[in-house]
Amino acid sequence: MNRKDIKYWVGFSLIPGIGRVRLMQLDSHFSNLEDAWRAAPADLRKAGLDSKSIHAITSWQPRISPEAEMEKLERYRVKALTWHDPNYPSRLKEIYDYPPLLYIKGTLLPEDEWCLAVIGTRRATVYGRQITEEIVADLARNKITVVSGLARGIDSVAHRSALDAGGRSIAVFGCGLDTIYPAENAGLARRVIQHGAIISEYPLGTRPRAANFPQRNRIMSGLSLGVLVIEAARASGAMITAHQALEQNREVFAIPGSILSPTSQGTNHLIQQGEAKLVRDYTDILEELNLTAVAHQMEIKEVVPSSDTESLLLKQLSTDPTHIDEVCRSSGIPMSTISSTLAMMELKGMVRQIGTMNYVLAREPRQEYRIKID
Repeated sequence: MNRKDIKYWVGFSLIPGIGRVRLMQLDSHFSNLEDAWRAAPADLRKAGLDSKSIHAITSWQPRISPEAEMEKLERYRVKALTWHDPNYPSRLKEIYDYPPLLYIKGTLLPEDEWCLAVIGTRRATVYGRQITEEIVADLARNKITVVSGLARGIDSVAHRSALDAGGRSIAVFGCGLDTIYPAENAGLARRVIQHGAIISEYPLGTRPRAANFPQRNRIMSGLSLGVLVIEAARASGAMITAHQALEQNREVFAIPGSILSPTSQGTNHLIQQGEAKLVRDYTDILEELNLTAVAHQMEIKEVVPSSDTESLLLKQLSTDPTHIDEVCRSSGIPMSTISSTLAMMELKGMVRQIGTMNYVLAREPRQEYRIKID
């Protein structure tokens, strides 16, 4: 995708009523979003938009300057990332309602693919806090990136415990990244940015609204290999996230608690119904997800080319997707050799396949998201 096209994605994201479905319709119909931005109402109708959506676009466009919005993002040190970008989290694209546009502040690294969402009540008990601190610290020491929502209670403890253990963390917001919610977690947010990232599908200027958070939760589970519920009431946001994770074919884990505690009713119910696996300590999670050798797998990612063929193929690839046919033409290597070598390089974490037989380098892209926070 042309990088200058990103400003039009941002522009459309600011128009009320133009959400994921409408944005994907435009993306599918037009060759690029700049053409969609400049399209006449008749052309928008051909793209499948209804009269209400067309009216929203034509009435809001004069109030929006895509260039000014990009300057604003730069001021706040926020990057906008579309689903076409090779840096877009690959696991998130597996869910049916993945956000077509993400806003990111901080750093996403290849090792963040090994991540677990840790969620729970805002009214954490002493028991819940202790369990969160112990399990999350152990996960962080085993190279698992911890994903949560920066909310009060279990979320905050999870982020803090991961960072205190020298690990990485990702916080998913239900508002624009120019608003830290709750405000009391501003310091914690800065730490997450320094050792991970804060991300949102909502453009700058979006205020926290109750309706945003269930939507936000699907991103937390979608990013992750699984979801760990520490404490949750039967009717709670954490339970919504757990059921979203099940719909996304993610593993769900839960910490059992006292049958007398309201904050354990949800977790106990998940275990009783067979929807979540009971967790006694962090090893239960690592074993279930087959991540007991994550540290070793991380070392494999740093491997240098082991043959002249690998070295040559690395020179043919970049951060932009390159089709295997093009690699064959430019390298002069037989297709069978390229195919088997790229498969091995993908296992080593040296390259990634994006779409159908398109490859990118796996290590370099994340560097552009390194942002120093003063």
